[in-house]
Amino acid sequence: MSLVVNPAAKESADLKRRINPYEGIKSYGRIVLLTDGFSTPFFAKTAMSLLRYRHEDVVAVLDVNEAGKTAGELLGVGGAVPVVSSLDGLDADAMFLGTALAGGQLPEAWSGTILDALNRGIDVVSGMHDFLADDPGFRRAAEQGGCDLIDIRRNDEHSTSTGKPFRDECLRIHTVGQDCSLGKMVVSLEIQRELARREEDAEFVATGQTGIMISGTGIPVDCVVSDFVNGSVEALVRRNDHHKILLIEGQGSISHPSFSAVTTGLLHGCAPDGLIYCYEVGRQFVKGLSDVPLWSHRKMMDAYLTMASLRNPTRFLGIAMNSRNVSVAEADAERERMQAEFGLPVCDVYRDGASVFADVVLELKRELH
Repeated sequence: MSLVVNPAAKESADLKRRINPYEGIKSYGRIVLLTDGFSTPFFAKTAMSLLRYRHEDVVAVLDVNEAGKTAGELLGVGGAVPVVSSLDGLDADAMFLGTALAGGQLPEAWSGTILDALNRGIDVVSGMHDFLADDPGFRRAAEQGGCDLIDIRRNDEHSTSTGKPFRDECLRIHTVGQDCSLGKMVVSLEIQRELARREEDAEFVATGQTGIMISGTGIPVDCVVSDFVNGSVEALVRRNDHHKILLIEGQGSISHPSFSAVTTGLLHGCAPDGLIYCYEVGRQFVKGLSDVPLWSHRKMMDAYLTMASLRNPTRFLGIAMNSRNVSVAEADAERERMQAEFGLPVCDVYRDGASVFADVVLELKRELH
């Protein structure tokens, strides 16, 4: 690693890292995604999102038993990006751990692959709750290889909420859901991209490890000490409220037995002006808790409005359905049913794009501003 010898330059670099500890994540342009043994949509959502939103930066997916396939064949996204069995022959500058496992634990079988990457001088970027830099063996290999261990979830957030109003000219739109892993990040990103295409000043605000890996900034809200969740989100919004529209990534669900605290703190911290409700067609039980049934959409939406209004008046602007497990005809029927029941625009951004949501966001912007 090169050393910064100019004191002024070093002070500037240190300040940038304090403002954004993920400075440099976006600079990687030859990424290997490690999904070995977990290359399914249930587990590999981080890898799939990076293949979708940083496709040009990914050189390979590493899964020993799936080598020879393409990412498109294996994960349904990523096109011709090859799936490989090792790092041999790859010109990589970083290896990103591409899974979102329950509890954020590092699979034991990955240790050898991580050490191999570090010994080759390849930086390793992890979104796990198990921090790589806490492992003496990984630290030693990184030092010897002259490379970095980057734990996305490691943070030093200590802000408590002030409760003060946000800048009036900044519209805050937040995605919430019936459950976790429904596509809340994707919906936020797609709306932001559609608004940017229309030359609107809209910014995506990442609150999870995958969103940070994509955007290079944000906070890992599910790894912030509970007293500081609201305040850290509030501070994150204030750092971005020079933009006209913020699309704030949602996390978890307000009713999830495991993750509701994160969702509520995020909801109150960003004090949204508008909400997009997300759900997956056909899902009946909480992800990871197969004996816990999901609440109805009506009950969930009423609960979100009640909780959000304790901080800031808000409304639902639309419903984002994830119809990946049903046919086009079934998705069309579901869309019509939900629109009739709730009187809101409904679409699947994967299949239909985000234009209808961009329309309602701009309508709210004109109304409030």
